[in-house]
Amino acid sequence: MPSSTKSSAKKSATKPLLIAAGVALASITLGLVSWRATAPAETGSAGSGSGSGSGAVAAPRTDPAAELKALARREPGDKLAVGRADAPVVLIEYSDFKCGYCGKFARDTEPELMKKYVEDGTLRIEWRNFPIFGAESEAAAKAAWAAGQQDRFDAFHAAAYAAGSKEKGFAEPRLVELAREAGIPDLERFKADLAGEQAAAALKKDQEEGYRIGVTSTPSFLLNGKPIAGAQPLGTFTAAIAKAKAEAAKQ
Repeated sequence: MPSSTKSSAKKSATKPLLIAAGVALASITLGLVSWRATAPAETGSAGSGSGSGSGAVAAPRTDPAAELKALARREPGDKLAVGRADAPVVLIEYSDFKCGYCGKFARDTEPELMKKYVEDGTLRIEWRNFPIFGAESEAAAKAAWAAGQQDRFDAFHAAAYAAGSKEKGFAEPRLVELAREAGIPDLERFKADLAGEQAAAALKKDQEEGYRIGVTSTPSFLLNGKPIAGAQPLGTFTAAIAKAKAEAAKQ
């Protein structure tokens, strides 16, 4: 199934999935290559104290695929992640709460991945807030982060992606309502966190990461560094997870 974006909404639903995935692979890989190619060179001392030479040392060029894989944060205390920090497979999800296909993935596919792979230690899922549909998307992203500060990100995620939820919008009263549905204990703290600088900084970090590697649509995924475009069927993810697990076992 194709990604839900402003530009892709007009594309035919019959476009082959492999073509869409290939486009995303090229976009993300080329985005990272472009970033590496234009990154400033590292500087340091050249020579042993004589002061001769320019002192400039070219930054090493690394494998884009390896850099994509290295984006997995694997932080044990990450509030926007589930699964073991040392899981052999990491799925990074760039998503928007106003994205219909993100909601479909969250309702139809993600629970199966959680049950089949997260619970047995194979898979870790790390969410990246990547709002592309305006102010309410950004507000919902900050609200999800705020929910995570009280260990209720997953519950908020489920409530915000429930069928019909996005049609109600994500104005502040609605976000507070979702926080209640998610069982967030301290709503005043939730509202303060939602409006705070830390939420804005966390969102900016996720957005900058996505833009840097060329993400242009949601949902977009990296599975052990390999891109998957859109809310693909469950079988696409199970096959990719099996392959990634086997590759990890050989390392």
